[in-house]
Order: sequence, then structure tokens, then C-alpha cells
Amino acid sequence: MIKKITSVALCFLMIFSSAVIFSSCSENKTADSAGSTNYKLAEKIKDGAILHCFCWDFKTIENSMEDIASAGYSTIQTSPINECLQGEDAGMCLYSEGYGKWYYHFQPTDYTIGNYQLGTRDEFKSMCKKADEYGIKVIVDVVPNHTTPTTRAINKNLLDAVGGMESLYHQNSSMDISDYTNRLQCTTYKMGGLPDINTENKKYQDYFIKYLNDCIECGADGFRYDAAKHIGLPDDPKDPLSVNNNFWDRVTKEIKNAKKIFNYGEVLQGNGDRIGDYIKKIGACTASTYGGTLRNAIVNNNLDSFVLDDLRVGEKSDCVTWVESHDNYINDGNWAAMGDEDVLTGWAVIAAREKGTPLFFDRPYGSSIEDQWGSMNRIGASGDMFYKDKRVAAVNFFRNAMVGEKEKLSNPGDDTTALQICRGKKGAVIVNTSGELEDGFETELADGTYVDRVDGKTEYKVSGGKITCSKDIPEYSVVVLYNDGYEQYASPVTVKTADGTKFNYDTDTLEVKLESKNAKSATYSINDKKAVSYKNGEKVTIKAKEAVNGVVTLTLKGESAQGASSYMKYYFTNDKVAGRVTERVLDIGDKFTFKKPKSWNDKIYAYIYDSVDNEEEWPGKEMKKLKNGKYEYECRFEWKNAYVIFSDGNTQYPGENEQGFPLEKDKEYSIP
Repeated sequence: MIKKITSVALCFLMIFSSAVIFSSCSENKTADSAGSTNYKLAEKIKDGAILHCFCWDFKTIENSMEDIASAGYSTIQTSPINECLQGEDAGMCLYSEGYGKWYYHFQPTDYTIGNYQLGTRDEFKSMCKKADEYGIKVIVDVVPNHTTPTTRAINKNLLDAVGGMESLYHQNSSMDISDYTNRLQCTTYKMGGLPDINTENKKYQDYFIKYLNDCIECGADGFRYDAAKHIGLPDDPKDPLSVNNNFWDRVTKEIKNAKKIFNYGEVLQGNGDRIGDYIKKIGACTASTYGGTLRNAIVNNNLDSFVLDDLRVGEKSDCVTWVESHDNYINDGNWAAMGDEDVLTGWAVIAAREKGTPLFFDRPYGSSIEDQWGSMNRIGASGDMFYKDKRVAAVNFFRNAMVGEKEKLSNPGDDTTALQICRGKKGAVIVNTSGELEDGFETELADGTYVDRVDGKTEYKVSGGKITCSKDIPEYSVVVLYNDGYEQYASPVTVKTADGTKFNYDTDTLEVKLESKNAKSATYSINDKKAVSYKNGEKVTIKAKEAVNGVVTLTLKGESAQGASSYMKYYFTNDKVAGRVTERVLDIGDKFTFKKPKSWNDKIYAYIYDSVDNEEEWPGKEMKKLKNGKYEYECRFEWKNAYVIFSDGNTQYPGENEQGFPLEKDKEYSIP
């Protein structure tokens, strides 16, 4: 079979268009817009799809539960819910110099539920209760391997429980891993500047299991173990302070409802990762190598079924698959390498498959290949709405209907730019990435007539093991075919602000256009005050004088005639009110001082850097000694919006991997 090649101009248009063209073969009447809101989701986590609600807070997840269910997700995964370091004055930006970063919830200070980024224990419990109402399971991201490097912030309750600071960490926890194939280093040395917890300490295990049980008591159904490969397996080398490497035996067997809890470990594959052993011990692990293979296949437009079939985790297929994880998105530059349509292609592959449990990473709201952190850049807010794109939802519901059906991957007509995933004889998903795909190729589907569940009207016929349609399948398309198990659901509701809305502004007012789709009624509320009805296209004015800590919230809700609902909460930050537009400048000759702790050495250094890669050589310039433990620094260069870290050559403040103090003229700095 040979594909029909489109013109160069059309190819160029298709590649750079943000819209994907769908099958438009024989068009029957559009499906009735009426439908059920009783969403049939997979009963077991491993059988359904997981939505990674990256940095969504508990209230946002709870209020978005129908949006999530209507997109076919059977499970949600939270960000870490433990008490954590309040970095940068508890700033709530996903990433912004001086105003907050997402990774502080990966810096535990205690193992209790609730933190400033996601919400309280009661809010988590309420979220889980709402999830139960929709049949949605809850996975909690847990961080047992390390604490914040700011050890002074660690909660006394944790220290008392484990036997003090000297018992909390491995003996070599201050040493960096230099060889990841060395299992003693990998499991007992610090990783990424984060001190390595002695996870073999029985008192620590007891305290951590108490935390897991509290999560389960509140409604958690599973756990993702962060940095799992940095916690030893039973036969790994032992830390001098440890007796047994029994962490995994205890946390997987001694928790409440242990047999019903879905556990999986983050094991980033590479030399010495022991992925198969971790799967056997934990229950499931991340298939990170497969994720890389899939991304390469998408970028290179080569969906070879032989290459994509193997999940690369050994004999077992108990793993969580992804197109991208938050680590890939943030650290590997994947945010700029793959757009939404690339993510869709990969998602259609992994969500349609029997093997593996797919996780959809929800990118920040308004993000793009030009803007990593998105137009709102806000911890707590829901991410981009692409997670509930109709094509994504169609594949999710296909997955839910195919539980128990064996998979077969094939390239239609041996064309590796297209992939067909058949599930028994019951259903198939076809992904086409380049050129029009001619019909007449072989399929495992039973004979009959099928409607593409993406558009609800395009008809395909199967006879004698071959699939036909009156027109070819367009490039950049996903086709979802099945009859048995299909349910007609009410059209989902959308409430949102217009594309291109700015969420950071410095004027007294900001006019915002509101949109609604499939909504019988829609309302907005400013700063959670009385809700006001609106119609599609109406505008509302955001007023800087109404800002609380520089922020005005705008909550949108909608409901359809069939009872389907939708929710979205926006955060508008006035830069002037929030104090973000004042430029900090120190000229040559400007000074500042530092009062050192008594325990520090007498030579004090000031290391200065800014956000555009200007920096002094570590440990910085030696400061001039004054009286009473004070030291002075006189600028040799002009610095704009810079930061300073103080050290005595051995100890530094702020600590490793922490942002320095904002550099200000004539300020006296000290350690709290």
C-alpha cells in the first residue's frame, strides 16, 4: 500500500497548524447531543488512564471532577501532599525567580498531609470523597527518599519520631552520587543536592507508614514513589547505619488495604536501575525508556510497530507509561520539542494499548512550545485544557471499554508512518501521521460497520479482515473504532476565558472576554463572591484595587441541559500591587552588610548572581570585616535583579539548591 502524498504547501500548512484534521469519509447524521452523565470508568487503576494533575490544588481537583470523568480518566494523581519547605516566601508561581517554584513540594519537612501549595488535610479528604462519587481513584505522589536541604525547616515531630537528626539520614547522605551503577552510592548518597533519608531506620519506616495509612484513611487508592531506585532492594549493599534493606517489604505489605492499593515506583532507567526487581518488589514502575522511544518515534515520524511493541521493562508489563512526565517536560526540554498534537499522537498509542497503565501529564495552563510555564504560571490552578480534548477523551473511553482484550500493534500496509492498535476483535485505534492513509488494509476487527468515536459520524466497514472507507484517512489524525461497550455521553461543557487572555497586568483594570460552550447556564465569580450569570462572548472587568496580595480570582462554572458541568478558576496578578515590577539595581560602589552566625568562621564571602547567567566565581568575593560580627560588601559591578548567597567557605546560606536573598542596596542580611 502506498500513501497519497499531499502538496508541499499543504504539508507545510498541516505541520504548523494547531488544528488536527479528522476523518471525513462517509458522513452519517451527527450523534444526538443528548446523552448520559453516568460515565463508565475502569474499576481498576491499572486498566484505566491516569491524569497527572500537576500542581493542581485539592479544591481545584475536587471542583473539576466531572471535567475529569467526562474525559474518561479513571484515576487522578496529585503532586506531593506532604508538609514541605515554604520556599521564596511561599510564592505560588510554578516557576519564577523569587516568586515560587513547583519543586518545593518535593522537599518534605514532615510526613503529614497538607501544604501551602495544595491545601489542607480536610481539603484532601473532601477531594477524595468527591472522586469516589464519580468512581475515580486517587494516587498520591509520595517522597520517602529525601527531605529538603534546608534542614533547619524540618519539623520537630519528624526528628523526634526517627531518633533525631543524626538518625534521619544515611551515613554518606552528604556525598553526591558520582556513579549510578554503584548501588551503595545510588541508594545512600544524596541525589540532586537532597539529603538521603535512612529509609532502613525502623522508626522512620513506622512514621512513614503512619503517613501512608492516613492518606488511605482519607481516601487514597495508590501511591507513586518518587526516586524509588534510590531506595535499596533487600539484596543491595547496606548503609553502615542500617540492618536490613526492608523498606519496600514494609510499605507495600504493612499498610491498610495493602492488597487493594496500587503502588508504582519512579525508576528512571539507565545502568544499574534493576527495573525488573523493583517491579517485583513494588508492584509496578515507570517505563521511562519506553517514553523516550515513543517520543523519538513521534518526532521522527516513524511508528514502527516492532519498535513500539516492547515496553522495555523486562518480562512483566506492570508499568506506568507516559508520553512525557513532569521531569521530561521540565528538565529535558520536551516542552519545546513536542506540541499538543505530538502529545496526542503518543497518547493515542499508549492509552489504546493493553500493556502498561498510561499517565497523561497535564501541562501548565496556556503553555506552548514557546512558553514553558504558560500564561497563568500558577500553582494550584488546573493545567491546560488539552487533557480533555475530544480526541484524548475518545481514546480514554475506548480503553475503558477494552478491559481484558488482548492487543496487537501493526503498521497498515507496512507503512510505519501509521499505527493500528487492535484490541481483540472488539476495537481499534488508528494513528496516521503523514500523508493520506489509503483504506483496504488488514485489521483484527470483526466484520461490521463502525463509527469513528472521535467525530461521531464517519463510517468504516470491515469485511473479510479488511477495513474500508469511502475516503482516505487524513494525515495527523486519530480514528477510534468500536461498537460493543460504547456509551453516548452528554456533550461536555466548556467555560473559559478567551484565548490570548493575559493573567499578569500592571494597569488599574483589565477587560476579560468570557466563553462558554454547550452550557445551558454559565456563571462567573470574582474573588469567590456572589456568582453572576454570563453569556458566551460577554466581558468582565478585573480591578486591581480588588486584588488580595496582588491577585484577583475569577471562577467560571457551567452546566448543560443534560446536567453535565464544568469548572475553571483563573488567577490574575497585578504586578504593581504584587510588587513585581520594581527593578532592583545596585551600582558600582553600592554596599550591603551581613551579620554572621557565631558558629561560622571569620572569613565571609558573598556570592552574587542574576537570572541571566551573570555570576561571580564561587564562593564569591570576601567581605570586609566590621565590628560585632558584621561584614560589608562593596559592589564592583552593576547588578540588576540579582541574588546573594553567604558562606564561610564550609557552610552557606541559603542552602544548596536554594535561591539566594534578593540583592538590595544598604540592606543588612542575617540568618533567621
